[in-house]
Amino acid sequence: MTNHFDIDLDKNPANYMALSPLSFIRRSATVYAKRTAIVHGDIRFTYAEFYDRSRQLASALSRRGVGVGDCVAVMLPNIPAMLEAHFGIPMSGAVINALNYRLDAKAIAFILDHGEAKVLLTDTEFAPTIREALALAKTKPIVIDINDPEGPGGESLGEMDYEDFIASGDPSFDWSFPEDEWNAIALNYTSGTTGNPKGVVSHHRGAYLNSIGNTYTWGATGGPVYLWTLPMFHCNGWCFTWGVTAVGGTNVCLRNISSAAIYDSIVRHSITHLCGAPVVMQMIVNASEADRQSFEQDIEFMTAAAPPPASVLAKMSEQGIRVTHVYGLTEIYGPAIICAWQDEWDALPLEEQAKLQSRQGVPYEVLEDMMVADPVTLEPVPKDGVTMGEVFTRGNVTMKGYLKNPKATQEAFAGGWFHTGDLGVWHPDGYAELKDRSKDIIISGGENISSIEVEDALYKHPAVSAVGVVAWPDEKWGETPCAFVELKPDASATEEGIIAHCRDNLAHFKCPRHVVFGPIPKTSTGKIQKFKLREMAVEMAAA
Repeated sequence: MTNHFDIDLDKNPANYMALSPLSFIRRSATVYAKRTAIVHGDIRFTYAEFYDRSRQLASALSRRGVGVGDCVAVMLPNIPAMLEAHFGIPMSGAVINALNYRLDAKAIAFILDHGEAKVLLTDTEFAPTIREALALAKTKPIVIDINDPEGPGGESLGEMDYEDFIASGDPSFDWSFPEDEWNAIALNYTSGTTGNPKGVVSHHRGAYLNSIGNTYTWGATGGPVYLWTLPMFHCNGWCFTWGVTAVGGTNVCLRNISSAAIYDSIVRHSITHLCGAPVVMQMIVNASEADRQSFEQDIEFMTAAAPPPASVLAKMSEQGIRVTHVYGLTEIYGPAIICAWQDEWDALPLEEQAKLQSRQGVPYEVLEDMMVADPVTLEPVPKDGVTMGEVFTRGNVTMKGYLKNPKATQEAFAGGWFHTGDLGVWHPDGYAELKDRSKDIIISGGENISSIEVEDALYKHPAVSAVGVVAWPDEKWGETPCAFVELKPDASATEEGIIAHCRDNLAHFKCPRHVVFGPIPKTSTGKIQKFKLREMAVEMAAA
């Protein structure tokens, strides 16, 4: 049957454009041209300057032959160049690959090769890791050094300094929107549960929508002053690298995170919003009197990972900081599920509020659907707050898929839903609450740590016969790795020696902080019973 509403009513430049977060900076540079867009130490850039510098970066990349389908890697802390990269790189048509600067050289080399990076923008502080990674990598990108005046400095490895590089570009560069909003805008790597990490490919449409979703659902509109305590490399700063610009906000960069720096920034710049893992909240509530400062404004704090304890929520509230709990994954552009606050909760005791707030919640306005269901049949579980199932999502804020990994992509999207791999329950009010992680990922300070990766490193120790790594509850970090180790007959080892061995084979944040020696519970077939290890870790942490 012919749809008469479609006859002679076609898409054209007047009624259709691809959704892309690149539209945000173009608008804000016009509407808020003189407003401060970026603050970093003594550096200030207006929106007009921010836009010009981003276009210069795009132009300089284009002159080096960078275009659609190319990858530009960035190894940067929370500095202005990182924000410029989130706009300038996609303006050239390329894909931004923000690297986790906590990874070791071997992991960085793998990512450079897998993503086929054509250019690498890197802060000189990370020169030792980058030098080693470039020696290991088959890919040999053009390297551009960034010498941040707020940083410690370091060896220059590239052919040119960043400021000289963008100076070679045209601030009036005539960039264009992607021909298709499905085009890739970002490449981010997950912490793999087995083998190498997976490359998550994001598209312009999803980045646009989740940027709007973050600012809208959080109420971060009307020019927020946003403090960058969340690493910008982490899910593209949960899309706030684009979202703050969408609402004409001010990005206050914080290169090194500490209690003193957070309080100083809050007071000096009248911060209204910030994000971070539970460890950032701990920095705020446990700050020394010397670091602590008083402030008048109300502040919104968005946190993910482990739910905040009632005592921390109370202390944050006493200081005028309202905490919002969210949940997400790299595959859904960072947070896309929120514990939306209900007005009637205000009258409840703090302990009950904390219990409700610990739940992961309901979908963002831009996430079309979520369910808790049987992992195999995809049959939704009862909304009874008891029956366990896997959390599934679907909608426009979902990745294109995993780079060069069709099998993993197919598995992730089986049945028309994205399989998060996280297990939880569904409450009668529709709020989801996580209970376990089917892939044994440990979330420490907001960073994903693969238990299998840590176990692989431990098995390289000559005295180790068997090992199981699980999460150890930690008030500061949320969770830290705990290694249960069974030694070979007549072999000996110490906790210090095991940890030192791991530090020689892993990024330091992935290393266990607790080592327990003794027999490891196993099934009749010899499989390690991790659920028992998790129970033991919880009991020992509480003792």
